[in-house]
Amino acid sequence: MSAIQIVNVAPNIPAPIRFLETLARNAWWSWNQDAISLLRRIDPSLWRECGANPLEFLRRLPQNTLESLAADTSFQQHLSRLEAHFTEATAKAKGSQTGDVAYFSLEFGLHETIRLYSGGLGILAGDHLKAASDSGVPLYGVGIFYSQGYFEQRLTQDGWQQEQYINSEIENMPMKRARTPAGELFEVSIHLPEGLLTARVWVLSVGGIPLVLLDANVPENPPEFREITARLYGGGHVNRLRQELLLAIGGFRALIAMGIEPEVCHMNEGHAAFLSLARIEHLMKSRKLDLDSAYEICSRSNVFTTHTPVPAGNETFPIPLVEAHLKALEPETGVPPYRVIQWGRAPGDTTGELSMTILGLRFAQLANGVSALHGEVARGMWRHVWPGRVREEIPIGHVTNGVHASTWLSPEISVIIEQHLGPDWQRSIQDPKNLARILDIPDEEIWRAHELSRSRLLRAAREAMEKQYGLHNATRSEMAFAKSVLDPNVLTIGFARRAASYKRATLLLRNPDRLEALLNHTERPIQIIFAGKAHPADDGGKDFIRQLVHFSRRLNTRRRLIFIENYDIKLARSLVQGADIWLNTPRRRVEASGTSGMKAAMNGVLNASILDGWWCEGYAPDNGYAIGNGEEYEDDNYADEVESLALYKLIEDDIAPTFYERIKSPDPARWIAMMKESIRMSLGFFTTRRMVEQYRDELYGPAAKAFRDLTADAGAAAKLLVTQRARLQSLWPAVRVSPPKSDSSFGSLYVGDAFKAVVSVFLGDLKPSEVRVELCFGPADSQNQIKKHQFIPMAPGADHKDGWHDFEHEMPCRLSGRYGITARVVPAGLTWEKVSPGFVTWASPV
Repeated sequence: MSAIQIVNVAPNIPAPIRFLETLARNAWWSWNQDAISLLRRIDPSLWRECGANPLEFLRRLPQNTLESLAADTSFQQHLSRLEAHFTEATAKAKGSQTGDVAYFSLEFGLHETIRLYSGGLGILAGDHLKAASDSGVPLYGVGIFYSQGYFEQRLTQDGWQQEQYINSEIENMPMKRARTPAGELFEVSIHLPEGLLTARVWVLSVGGIPLVLLDANVPENPPEFREITARLYGGGHVNRLRQELLLAIGGFRALIAMGIEPEVCHMNEGHAAFLSLARIEHLMKSRKLDLDSAYEICSRSNVFTTHTPVPAGNETFPIPLVEAHLKALEPETGVPPYRVIQWGRAPGDTTGELSMTILGLRFAQLANGVSALHGEVARGMWRHVWPGRVREEIPIGHVTNGVHASTWLSPEISVIIEQHLGPDWQRSIQDPKNLARILDIPDEEIWRAHELSRSRLLRAAREAMEKQYGLHNATRSEMAFAKSVLDPNVLTIGFARRAASYKRATLLLRNPDRLEALLNHTERPIQIIFAGKAHPADDGGKDFIRQLVHFSRRLNTRRRLIFIENYDIKLARSLVQGADIWLNTPRRRVEASGTSGMKAAMNGVLNASILDGWWCEGYAPDNGYAIGNGEEYEDDNYADEVESLALYKLIEDDIAPTFYERIKSPDPARWIAMMKESIRMSLGFFTTRRMVEQYRDELYGPAAKAFRDLTADAGAAAKLLVTQRARLQSLWPAVRVSPPKSDSSFGSLYVGDAFKAVVSVFLGDLKPSEVRVELCFGPADSQNQIKKHQFIPMAPGADHKDGWHDFEHEMPCRLSGRYGITARVVPAGLTWEKVSPGFVTWASPV
């Protein structure tokens, strides 16, 4: 057979409507209702048939349809209004406060037709880019183009998950090749032990934000290298390591080739932790800095976000595997493998694997969890990375996640909010007065809008079930049944998330008879829609799905409980907009944040959830339901039993009666009041606009300032830090601190008394001005441990011979109680507070 040449034939779009192609090549259309309405208006049937993919849609439109649109004055006016809005919304952001920010993530969820995501982490990253565009934050996304994306889920007759991988049609992806500032196409490469890995670079526009994507499926690569970017989270340890090296090092090199030197790099999880090797390489070559100075700059101008609150979920790699790859990279990066391995282990660990989370933390003195509770959990999990620091001062804060309102609000709720709060409501939504106007929306408007969303959900669910039955060669009667599942007048509960054991999808199945009774209650029935994928290697999660599917096939449950396969963004939109209750049952402290409940809440869907993640901050008795009171249990089985009973009782005694209560009108007034409070709560705080602006003000701004300060004057400040660190490392081991002494007895004090605490410190060759001596004081528990630490600077006192110095503080006794007191010494100033491992010496007997 002769060689085949590929010929691409693009639609011939007439000049008056040529903006249609610009619109189709920017993901901005996906969160703009006016753009969606315009595209659907052209040919609703074809739009639906194309799965709402505008590029495929334009390619399949007949030429005579395009010509008629070009002659349609009404359509042209609509298109012109949209073009003006697009031009304003996608203008390139300029941020003197932050400079350019590079946001690295292994997945991005933008729309169901752009299959670069698996679940919540990716959808959060996609919402982050959209909000950055809306808020004008000058950000660049960096990720990977997966030729097969994540898997599509199909269930066997027995309910067991099967994975199918489908190649993306690149001509229907809104991407273009990246170019240098001179307009030239380019590729990036990284050295692997077996040879050179080359990747082409794409750019996908997300409003005003470029998303840079790396693609190893190029002819120069051998087949095994081309597979590196085939599947998201595909392959074993070796492939995963190579994906992360390509994302981090290749991604940073791609930005530099495009003429972009980010002042701030944000690592979304540990997957991108290797990026600082490329940053160090760039600083050494472009600014002639040494490795240690470059390290000081990177560690103070990177941001790291951790999402995983369980140790097993934090990725590690075997040292021999990592070392082989780092050796291949060393000639270019200039970073010895032993340094990277040291950075990727906790202080004192000489045998463990390289932790990507620890590597990220060591390279980012600005780090955060994704909810208030998760920040607390993370400080406890990673305390060993900062030996000598107490838990509450571990430098991991929190920025609670949010969701992108324009993407997730139903069209009906969106219109109502715009009518009552104004067209520019998102800019003023955090004003309490404006936010309170949500409570004034008439009940019937909210309820009618929600009923439309629930009808749309039930229609989507029936279509999905019909498709599932059809794939298994169902009979006509079975297909007819699939079209009739669920009831538009029944309380509808949604449960959709990754099928992981800690999320406990089967909690309601612990008492099957009681669940059946709830489903078939004569006056207050419920119905439940389940969806979610299990990781391909998670047989436990797959068994959860199998149990749900088997229960859904019971004669008495099959119309009221269904499992919809292949959960994706499209199905998620229908569920979070149309359910009445959003159910979430994780083990407490194991859900870092959870964003699906936020999406539901802003649509007036009431959450019923364990008090974990974001719900600890969002819950109030008037806006949703809490399962339990935040209790924590040692025994998982006991916890499941207690919390399943609490959930049954909550549905029976509270949720269902409130939903079905109709006293003075045909609408549920108490329920609607809770819906309004839910919308007010979620739009007031849990949006990515608030989240991104918080990142900008609290993390990106300080990181950018650190970058500018440390790179000024040929890196003079960074070099000074290197000198200071070397001095501290050399002299700090000699530092000693004596326990506090007092001029009165600690044991016989009364409120109103005061005592003078004196601490003797041995500094050796360090000067008193180089350190800060702190008195540590706070309430003591039964184990004589301080429960809440208060650090009080002590003033220099008498100097002694041989390097000993006294420090003192007059301590008033304001409250009665039992207190602990000790002392410590740390370097002066704030320069070293977040450094790992730090310089901290506590009092001990001398």
